[in-house]
Amino acid sequence: MTTNAALAIPAHLENNPLISFGRGIATYSQVKPEHIAPAIEFLLSQAELAVQHATNIATPSSWDALAEPLEDATETLGRSWSVISHLNSVADTPKLRAAYGEMLPKVTAFFSSLAQNLALYEKFKLLSHDPEFMHLNIAQKKVIENSLRDFRLGGAELPDAEKPRFAQIQDEQAVLGKAFSDHVLDATDGFIHLVSNEAELAGLPEDAIAAAADTAQQKNLQGWAFTLHFPSYYPVMQYAKNRSLRRLMYEAYVTRSSELAPKYGKGNLDWDNTQNMLDQLRLRDEEARMLGFANYAALSLAPKMANSVDEVDLFLSNFANKAKPFAEQDWQALCDFAKTELGLVDGLEPWDTPFASEQLKQARYAFSENELKQYFPLPKVLDGLFQVIQTLFSVKIEATDLPVWHTDVQSFSVNDANGKALAYFYLDPYARPGKRGGAWMDDARGRRVLPDGEIQVPVAYLVCNFAPPVKVDGVLREPTITHDDVITLFHESGHGLHHLLTQVTALGVSGINGVEWDAVELPSQFMENFCWEWEVLEKMTAHTQTGKPLPRGLFDKMLAAKNFQNGLATLRQIVMSLTDWRLHSSLDAKSAQGQAVLKVSRHIADEFNIIPQPELSRWINSFSHIFAGGYAAGYYSYKWAEVLSADAYSAFEEAAKLTGTVLDESTGARYRKEILEVGGSRSAAESFKAFRGREPSIDALLRHGGLA
Repeated sequence: MTTNAALAIPAHLENNPLISFGRGIATYSQVKPEHIAPAIEFLLSQAELAVQHATNIATPSSWDALAEPLEDATETLGRSWSVISHLNSVADTPKLRAAYGEMLPKVTAFFSSLAQNLALYEKFKLLSHDPEFMHLNIAQKKVIENSLRDFRLGGAELPDAEKPRFAQIQDEQAVLGKAFSDHVLDATDGFIHLVSNEAELAGLPEDAIAAAADTAQQKNLQGWAFTLHFPSYYPVMQYAKNRSLRRLMYEAYVTRSSELAPKYGKGNLDWDNTQNMLDQLRLRDEEARMLGFANYAALSLAPKMANSVDEVDLFLSNFANKAKPFAEQDWQALCDFAKTELGLVDGLEPWDTPFASEQLKQARYAFSENELKQYFPLPKVLDGLFQVIQTLFSVKIEATDLPVWHTDVQSFSVNDANGKALAYFYLDPYARPGKRGGAWMDDARGRRVLPDGEIQVPVAYLVCNFAPPVKVDGVLREPTITHDDVITLFHESGHGLHHLLTQVTALGVSGINGVEWDAVELPSQFMENFCWEWEVLEKMTAHTQTGKPLPRGLFDKMLAAKNFQNGLATLRQIVMSLTDWRLHSSLDAKSAQGQAVLKVSRHIADEFNIIPQPELSRWINSFSHIFAGGYAAGYYSYKWAEVLSADAYSAFEEAAKLTGTVLDESTGARYRKEILEVGGSRSAAESFKAFRGREPSIDALLRHGGLA
């Protein structure tokens, strides 16, 4: 890993870990809250000097004189800020949160001013019309074209009198998004339920009980402690026979960050996100109208594949109508089973549904998720994942020793056939206090050509929230993960591969950069398909006690159960997508008050969903994807991209009929070349067509999901 000393660092900042890492990797464990303000203030000043140089009349409107130096300065700022943002997500402390929050408005203001800089916009327009433009490579041209679009969307063409308000909107949105995320994290961390009677734990798997005992011990409590972190929460919902325990946990979970939290979740009204959501929607609507769009959904489509608001709404509505008959069958079967076999004669309550589903699945397919879980030790799963990647894409993944932020974190290099490092990535696998829930891939560093001609190799974060290893009878047990967790790991690795295997050297369209938001899930959802292939699972499973791989008979049951309740699951995703879409396309944000967001979500659920929505549910209050995670008016992209990913995977199924394996190297090489390597240097539609030789079709997705 190389460093770059080109930046003239003041003496008092030479040892600041947010600056001293240069082109290399930050020493995360050395970053302290007090390092943040001095580092970011200095890097902001350097970035502003670069902008002044770029807009100077004497600076030529050329790639080398304008685009490259500006990219260099803003990337230096961006990478340091990325370190801070990452730590804020995975190692939150009150002091770090405060230091991050202090600088967030300043960083947001800088990038907002960059997007509004009319002089800079004019320089880029001159470059786009200069004869030199025709001699730039495809990626460089795409960077310029995207930059011009982003200048327009960033308010560069607004009247000067309106620009301060536009910048203020960006600042306020950033602050609100951070607050939303903080509230959800605080509400999740702030809940704990202690069970003192072992009889109340009936039905729970041994590892879930051991984890609860371990949590209690860490908190100096007697008994078993359960939290709202998913690895603690969901086993209760899925396996606990104690209906009262399930109800207590459910009510706390679905009222997080709402006005009901103090009643059900022992939460704090300061963490209520109701007004936060309305404020964000108003700001987004105002931003869109300032730029000449009818609503924020229309604005969001400017850099996406979809062409119109109605097209997305129709796509989701039609998908819902295809899934609804299957969902109705799923729900009726579950209700009948719960009544006749579980004695729930008064009907299913929301806290019964996961439990009843698991019982029905066991009865129908004669296996349990917990039984299956014993075959998926995380180290073995990682070996299997790496083998898939190495076979398909002709690389070698090896453990390495990068600086980390927690002892659980692992790091790896991705090498070519000659052992040369193409990229690096981190894996942060386990849930813990102070770590944001969910799973994600993020960009630690992008691939680009440096000013000295050297290639900067990319670095990615892969973050999950699996159940951590626990001690049983004083012995630390090897961590196992569910098959759903396996799918999550493969999903995030797909994002990672998109970032890590790019061959583009223009940072703005390298890896995942510049890829249309509604296509960025293609590589991630593509990788999920391998989790259902026998030739893959056979090699990445080993029972925790016997060491034997997954039996073929159990795999066949698992495959038969693959689309179990998929109608319900599909409708759930569509309801979430439509809620997001219509909040940003139909809600009158100016006049909306109080529980307006909740009312929209309820109306859509009533129209499209099968399972009745309980009155107390405030799931929307913790919908971080759209209020803190960048998916505003973009959650539909999961389903949109799933059409692309299923169709792309069908190429491997077709190859398997000829070669006998879905791990077909020639198809993998073509996929790597046409999808992964090109990043955002061309449109996703072009990349897909280059790989498949035709337009995408929904048929493969419907077939894979049992909805055909």
